[in-house]
Amino acid sequence: MVVAAAVSIGFNKTSSLGVTILFVPLVAGIMPAKQSVGFILPMLCLADVLAIGYWRRHANWSLLARLIPWCLAGLALGYGVLDRVADKTLWPIIGGVILAMIAVTAWRNSRFARDRPVPTYWWFAALMGLLAGVTTMVANAAGPVMVIYLLAMRLDKNQFIGTQAWFFWMVNLLKIVPQIHLGMITKASLATDLLLLPAILVGGLLGIVLVHRISRRGFNLVVNLLAAAAAIHLCLKGLW
Repeated sequence: MVVAAAVSIGFNKTSSLGVTILFVPLVAGIMPAKQSVGFILPMLCLADVLAIGYWRRHANWSLLARLIPWCLAGLALGYGVLDRVADKTLWPIIGGVILAMIAVTAWRNSRFARDRPVPTYWWFAALMGLLAGVTTMVANAAGPVMVIYLLAMRLDKNQFIGTQAWFFWMVNLLKIVPQIHLGMITKASLATDLLLLPAILVGGLLGIVLVHRISRRGFNLVVNLLAAAAAIHLCLKGLW
């Protein structure tokens, strides 16, 4: 399962096809919830290096400058949540976050969402930054939030992926120290993450090769359905 997660992480970072939403609840289902969040984070950081290496010239820094300060506030809120909840409580929280992000994605892809442009006022960046900070700290699941924000900015495909890559690289690095402090990242988990580096590299190369060949709509539908099933399982697991 963790090898599959590592391949998926690398694939997602270089293709931006939304696989992240799937492996978060799957990994959380096979280990304690907090441990799973901390276990995934170093793999994300390693995969981020691949993404910014390939898309490094395509970031829109003015958009990132508007988003990052609000994201920092969201990270602080997410840290407060992690510091206060137990694993049994965090499982349904992660499941709920994933289900909410799937719903956000479905809304954005609906006819209703396309007919009404997403607002681009300052408060929109503030809201998206806060949501991204909280969801990425608690569940490593801010991908759909960033998709909403970047689509609203009407970026071309290269700028879209490049801006997203730089955003998550910076934010994921900021999460490392707080999660070490909370005991979510340990020497043992880091050693395992490093062993999975080849799988991350394979996934990253697959993403680069296949990003232009895969039907995004069909692929995302399957991933979201599987992620929804895994998230519902987490919600029920917290009640058992």
